[in-house]
Amino acid sequence: MPAPILTKTRVRCSAGRIWRRLGSPASPSTFRSRRERALSFLRFTTPAADASALPAEIAFLVAEGVPVDHLARAARLARDGGTDAATALLHAGLMEEEAYYRALARALRVPFLDGPMPFGPGLQFPDSLVTGLAPLVSGAPAPCVLAPRGPQVAELLAGYGPAARMPAITTPTRLREAVFSARPGEIAAHAADTLRLRAPHWASPREPASRWLLFLGLCLCAGIGLFSALPPAPALALTLAAQVVFLTMTVFRTAALSIGAPAEAPPAVPLPDRDLPTYTVLVALYREAAVVPRIVRALAGLDYPAAKLDLKFVIEAGDRETAEALARVPFPARFEIVVAPPGEPRTKPRALNVALPLARGSHLVVFDAEDVPDPAQLRRAAEVFSRSPQSLACLQGRLVIDNPADSLLARLFALEYTGLFDVLNPALARWALPIPLGGTSTHFRTRVLRDLHGWDAWNVTEDADLGIRLALAGYRVGDLPSHTLEEAPITVRAWLHQRTRWMKGFLQTSLTHGRRPIATLRDLGWLPALCAVTMVPGTVVSALVYPVCFALALNGFVLNALPAAPDFLSNLPTGLALTLFAMGLAALALPAALGCLRRGWRDLLWLVLLLPAYFGLISLAAWLALLELVRAPDRWNKTEHGLSRTSRSGLLRSRRPAPPQATSAAPASPSSVR
Repeated sequence: MPAPILTKTRVRCSAGRIWRRLGSPASPSTFRSRRERALSFLRFTTPAADASALPAEIAFLVAEGVPVDHLARAARLARDGGTDAATALLHAGLMEEEAYYRALARALRVPFLDGPMPFGPGLQFPDSLVTGLAPLVSGAPAPCVLAPRGPQVAELLAGYGPAARMPAITTPTRLREAVFSARPGEIAAHAADTLRLRAPHWASPREPASRWLLFLGLCLCAGIGLFSALPPAPALALTLAAQVVFLTMTVFRTAALSIGAPAEAPPAVPLPDRDLPTYTVLVALYREAAVVPRIVRALAGLDYPAAKLDLKFVIEAGDRETAEALARVPFPARFEIVVAPPGEPRTKPRALNVALPLARGSHLVVFDAEDVPDPAQLRRAAEVFSRSPQSLACLQGRLVIDNPADSLLARLFALEYTGLFDVLNPALARWALPIPLGGTSTHFRTRVLRDLHGWDAWNVTEDADLGIRLALAGYRVGDLPSHTLEEAPITVRAWLHQRTRWMKGFLQTSLTHGRRPIATLRDLGWLPALCAVTMVPGTVVSALVYPVCFALALNGFVLNALPAAPDFLSNLPTGLALTLFAMGLAALALPAALGCLRRGWRDLLWLVLLLPAYFGLISLAAWLALLELVRAPDRWNKTEHGLSRTSRSGLLRSRRPAPPQATSAAPASPSSVR
């Protein structure tokens, strides 16, 4: 049955809360009087045949000349999707945001603010934007300004009263822009320093990294000196213990081969649209004009109810090229462009922290600028979250390199990614062990992300750090068998810039959570702690020592005969060293080979033989990261995107999207924003 304009339940629900928030002393009888006036107003301005079919938050638009079929369509979308009709109308592109709110202001007979907003005392970030209510100075057209969303509109219409007591109306976009303009320093500080102020033990240390590295270097030198002074028996025991530890660390990668990855298939009983949660999508863009058409097309094609999407592009102040590229697209209201205020550090995590307080979804996902996610990915993530315990706080999607034909380096990069995201990460998720996140296609319960104070703005590999913090807080990361296409760097220079940043971030994460080793071990447990050490500092250390170890192993085990000792115990270190060498090569190559088989990339399988040489490049990046950690710890090495010449799927193409049109909950055409 179609919903009436205003039911008793809808009128009673929370209209009184808005009046109390505005300081109105309305009594129940006064409230009833206002309700009756609102009903009379709507009945007077709405044709009887249509009034019975339209919810209150859009029924008043009939008097404004909005086509009734558009309003009926919005009502149908709202009913099917389990949301309000105003959000369905705006997010589907059936009416522009400003036109809607101007019409609402006329219906309420209050001012509409479309210029500078003279905010009064009490303006706060993010509270004023979360509530949509901000105070104005004395003498302004109204005591405050309100940007109502969805059900609040019906509440305002139900509580229709004297204009002197009503707030001025504006759009959510104008209110956000005005607050950002009025409080840029406060917002920049919130994004950069919230983690350090609220959980300093989880934040990157601000003292120079050279102090920590000098301390670790001195400890290493002291350890080598003490080891050389040990008698033969203790030295042998210590050598065997170290070899066993390193051998155990390689087991995580090799044991992952035994875990079968779940297929990319939807669940047997998918969630109906009305049961899906609101989903926030964050995309941080910096100098990404070349790939704006691609990411816009990808997000427009998501198979998710439009009224339940909250899509935010976060750009840096001063990034004129990206801003102009976005301005050329007439977005529906479900898309927002958030401009991060100037400030330091200029990193992706700081940009994400700017937008996190504004997220309206109970679930949130981060995509990179060059991504093309599977259209069904959000729906599948919501379904996995709905049937999982609250301890599952994050899902990592499968990242897939889609331009391997561009260069040999891109093909090797694709092998590395398939070994990590198709083999290793699913195994770690099955074992409930810490996973350094991939930075994109990471889905969160928004509440947990806020409880952890967002991302570390000063860590240049914020994804790995957040994965460790989730484990320290007792949460689990799951595997999401849904792919996101990525673009690999195709030149050595671009690849080194990106990998140096990743290695530097791994070092920052290691220093951050290694400051309190006993507490970290206690919070994680010994096996998860060993896994975290293997995946983060172990990755950097193995890359740093790789050339020396590989040369020694090649000389000792290949070019020369193995030394023989008179007894088993004396031969054991050599045997373990040989085992460790073989296991290391297996841990490097076999996950990539298995990932190729799972992806059906048999044409790339033979390139597994070149991975030892590829790891030599990773070693170079690790040494460059060590140097950069001392000289420029906060530098963000930007990776240029939109340079791919080939695409295995055919989807990594940057075409300009056509103007948006009205849409239903079905996915949009790839060539348009709907």
